[in-house]
Amino acid sequence: MGTARWLVLGSLLALAGLLEGRLVGEGEAGFGECDKFFYAETPPAGLAADSHVKICQRSEGAERFATLYSTRDRIPVYSAFRAARPAPGAAEQRWLVEPQIDDPKSTFEEVANETEAVTSVNSLGSKQALNTDYLDSDYQRGQLYPFPLSGDFQMATFALTNSAPMTQSFQDRWYMNLDSLMDRALTPQCGNGEDLYIITGAVPSDHKVKDRVTVPEFVWLAACCAVPGGGWAMGFVKHTRDSDIVEDVMVKDLEKLLPFNLQLFRNNCDETEQDTEKMKKILEMVNQVQDEERRVRSQERSSPLSSTRSKRSVLLPPEASEGSSSFLGNLMGFIATPFSKLFQLIYYLVVTVLKYSVYFLWFVTKQVISSIESCLYRLGSAAISYFMAIGEELVSIPWKVLKVIAKVIRAVLRILCCLLKAICRILGIPVRVLVDVATFPVYTLGAVPIVCKDIAVGLGGTMSLLFDTLFGTMGGLFQVVFSICKRFGYKATFDNSGEL
Repeated sequence: MGTARWLVLGSLLALAGLLEGRLVGEGEAGFGECDKFFYAETPPAGLAADSHVKICQRSEGAERFATLYSTRDRIPVYSAFRAARPAPGAAEQRWLVEPQIDDPKSTFEEVANETEAVTSVNSLGSKQALNTDYLDSDYQRGQLYPFPLSGDFQMATFALTNSAPMTQSFQDRWYMNLDSLMDRALTPQCGNGEDLYIITGAVPSDHKVKDRVTVPEFVWLAACCAVPGGGWAMGFVKHTRDSDIVEDVMVKDLEKLLPFNLQLFRNNCDETEQDTEKMKKILEMVNQVQDEERRVRSQERSSPLSSTRSKRSVLLPPEASEGSSSFLGNLMGFIATPFSKLFQLIYYLVVTVLKYSVYFLWFVTKQVISSIESCLYRLGSAAISYFMAIGEELVSIPWKVLKVIAKVIRAVLRILCCLLKAICRILGIPVRVLVDVATFPVYTLGAVPIVCKDIAVGLGGTMSLLFDTLFGTMGGLFQVVFSICKRFGYKATFDNSGEL
């Protein structure tokens, strides 16, 4: 089911001139408007190189995903996008090129068909892959951001800047892995993919197609779920060898496998708050995907022709040794041979039809059972999540009610307190005024004797000071006169009448 969907949808896309590719300026640290496709709007660090070009892939005037393209290997280093559910679409497949990679002065502001750009773009193909590079080769144009993962059937995923050489068998298995991982492992454990950040990349090998486009040694995928308090990070690797299956790795281990010393997600997708239970569930589903891929590989290795040949060898007629001894035996053998061959052919056709019918029924049954199991698992997971959410809400209801009651009581008390304060202030103003008016005469009459007393004391003190001054002055003058008379020898005497 998943593989068929990839193949059918992959062959039905049309871009019809709606794709746009925007090269990001060299002075910009990120991808401009396409930074939103990275966790915390931070592209992977440690990938700076002169041969790398940043592209903000757009369609219909909106940003769709970001691509870091290697002009040396002519394949993308990685493409970053947000997980979304597939949307149906049907149109003709068209692969487009980005003229501004080869010619920055090109008048093309959008991606274009190779046939349209070859006549007006200088050195077209000098830094990017072309459709002609894949002609008459054993490789297909494998998308790093596959079309079925996009939520828009006019998505800009069919640009050659989003493609790397892949064999048909490897491309089918890789798309099948992505479909299974997204639908069964990653998206269900990240809120249906609303906060899921995906980066898919390719590591170049030493082999090139037509000595131009580098074939990947392996492809990889890194996922970061940014759900608050329940996030996780996971990586996957698949080598281009036919016998290899998809491998799950931690993001830190994936970073060590890549040729650059880089960090895919800032703070390793908030490593300190990751949900280990969700990661365990993801690994369980990944193990199922790996087991299914092993079974498919084992079925592909078993050749149906071997059993057919053994059956045909059993049905071959024995050599007519007796015919050599008699003419009658030779004649009967000559006549019976066509019928024997016809019988063998009919038997072979019947056996082949029955065998492939059984294979087809087994495949259909297996797909139906797998679909039923997937539906039951999703239904069970949804039901469990629903009941858990209901249980949590029911448990939290008493606590929330108590909190509401406490807030209501506190508000009522605050209102009463404010009312009491207002009443006290209103009543306090006239009482003070009445008390002050009533006590004014008392204070006034009581102060009159005190004031008179103070005035009398002041006047008495003043008179006393004047007398003291007068007598002191006269005494001083007498002392001076007496001293002068005594100095010049005059003697003063008083007569009996008391005169001098």
